[in-house]
Amino acid sequence: MSSTGGPAEGDPFEAGAGGILRQPKAVWATAGAAVVAFMGIGLVDPILPSIAQGLEATPGEVSLLFTSYFLITAVAMLVTGFVSSRIGGRKTLLAGLALVVVFAALAGTSGSVDQLVGFRAGWGLGNALFVSTSLAVIVGAAAGGSAAAILLYESALGLGMACGPLLGAVLGNASWRYPFFGTAALMALGFLAITVLLKEQPKPARKTSLLDPLKALGHGGLASAAASAFFYNYTFFTVLAFTPFVLDMTPYKSGAVFFAWGVLLAVFSVLVAPRLQQRLGSLKVLAGSLVLLGADVLLIGYGNHAAAIAGTIASGAFIGVNNTVYTELALGVSDAPRPVASAGYNFVRWFAAAAAPYFAPKIEEWSDARMPFVVAAVTAVLGAAVVAVRRKSLTHQAEELEPRHAAEDGVSVFAG
Repeated sequence: MSSTGGPAEGDPFEAGAGGILRQPKAVWATAGAAVVAFMGIGLVDPILPSIAQGLEATPGEVSLLFTSYFLITAVAMLVTGFVSSRIGGRKTLLAGLALVVVFAALAGTSGSVDQLVGFRAGWGLGNALFVSTSLAVIVGAAAGGSAAAILLYESALGLGMACGPLLGAVLGNASWRYPFFGTAALMALGFLAITVLLKEQPKPARKTSLLDPLKALGHGGLASAAASAFFYNYTFFTVLAFTPFVLDMTPYKSGAVFFAWGVLLAVFSVLVAPRLQQRLGSLKVLAGSLVLLGADVLLIGYGNHAAAIAGTIASGAFIGVNNTVYTELALGVSDAPRPVASAGYNFVRWFAAAAAPYFAPKIEEWSDARMPFVVAAVTAVLGAAVVAVRRKSLTHQAEELEPRHAAEDGVSVFAG
């Protein structure tokens, strides 16, 4: 699968000796824990109104659950490489999982929205340590090379995004506290699986400094991918964090909507996106998907209730396509080592994930419930504009660097 503007060759499910389904146990353990980590992102979607009611908070206050989570996640991206290059990837994964277990459990005991926002921030730190390192572990250890690894990672993301709202709805229907306790229990199981199945990893020959991810952003291709992803993530998390208040449904019904959304996200990221890339090229697919996502969020904002539900579910398809292409661009376009490039890229894009849940309710207060979706549509189009303007940089540099990254993949096997 190519991260350039031209069509890719070959079926990513059959690429390499292993393919996506034939992986070492350590890879499956890491991917399984990643599913639960991504479940934590969408877990609160169906219960946002319930949390607001239970803690006597406004939608703007409850939306800070996303803002604190992703703000800490963004800043922590500068730390993950520094930590993992000194204590090793396995210990970094376990440290991240341990933090998630502790803070997810504490979140379920919150007596106020301020406490819950604070515990979500600690959860975000643990999630950053785990998610950024898990991608490097999966890419390094997966059979079939980086194409199979990226699809496996996106499969974990899609499955987690689909199951998170479902778990939140089932447990949250009894109490908004139960989904947090459930996540803590599942992450504890992930901790045990990685402890048993993932062997100690060799430390990198060169330690990563705190500034390396920022220096990596000096690369034109990576900076372009990160800038486009920043605008896209604002749109993405407007849908994820603000739409539940617009739909105003019971936890079960809201969970069903976002489960269907997550299923489309998973299917389009793993099955549809690679085939579209093969036929049309990654950058054309990305730009087109961003424009369609912009049109879709306008439907959510201006349509009736049924149209808003349909638009919310349909957005999962465009988000799934975008996630796959952006991940490839971030890992393939920079001359920096992939973990460093990924950290710099995620540092930029998670700021948008923190900003959208905060600004969307504010924009509604200043105008009406439609305007947050107008802003989200504009940011989606801006993301596509960056791809179009920086097309040559994203295409040519990725083509030149692919042999180097392929060689890195061959020697950076982390799991035995």
